Amino acid sequence: MSSALIQDYCKTLRLGYVSQIYEQIQANSQEAYLLQLLEAEVAARKNTKVARLIKKAGFSQFKTFADYDPSWALTLPETITLEELKDLIFLEKQQNLMMLGSVGNGKSHMSVALGIEACKRGKNVSFFRVSDLISKLLEKHQNGTLPRFMRELKNLDLLILDELGFIPFHKDGADLLFSVIAECYEQTSIIVTSNLEFGQWNTIFGDNRLTAAIIDRLVHHAHILSFTGESYRLHHALSKKFGTD
Repeated sequence: MSSALIQDYCKTLRLGYVSQIYEQIQANSQEAYLLQLLEAEVAARKNTKVARLIKKAGFSQFKTFADYDPSWALTLPETITLEELKDLIFLEKQQNLMMLGSVGNGKSHMSVALGIEACKRGKNVSFFRVSDLISKLLEKHQNGTLPRFMRELKNLDLLILDELGFIPFHKDGADLLFSVIAECYEQTSIIVTSNLEFGQWNTIFGDNRLTAAIIDRLVHHAHILSFTGESYRLHHALSKKFGTD
């Protein structure tokens, strides 16, 4: 009977985890017991929120800094250190990150790791391959739900645009992407990963003026990270095949 009442009271008070853990806690005093119980409730709520934010972000994979090797291909600018990067200083200042370099050097890994760290801190994040975002913008535009989607993007803390440069865009798609970047300008931090240098972006957007306007908004208040050298994925694939490090 007592157990049922506890369940009912927890439901009424919206204490979703207390009823699951109250029997497991051991303490030397009532005060210590209550403190541990409330701490467990808070921790469980935080973990649930983080899991929800990570799922909502739509990451293509789950990557953290635990298995990232910054010495492989990354060259940082003088404007930010690796520690400041991991501490999300750029996010606090609504700054952008431009990650440029050849395929397979860890750009996407770092962008996802930063996004997951942001989720752990309660930030709203969305991850898109650029081609997927373009398709979604065109779809929303056609069915009349674009304004709402644009508001959702503008209200993010961090927008990650992965793999810019693999597929050229139709003019309508390029215009819509510019609208997103313009809406987020100085409001929402953006991370862009690209295998193209800025001078080659006009081959993707197909318009020199539009390309210049996009780059101008992205690089203002931005840190430009360079990824160079041999593909990390290729190196490890060959290492496994031939048994070398």
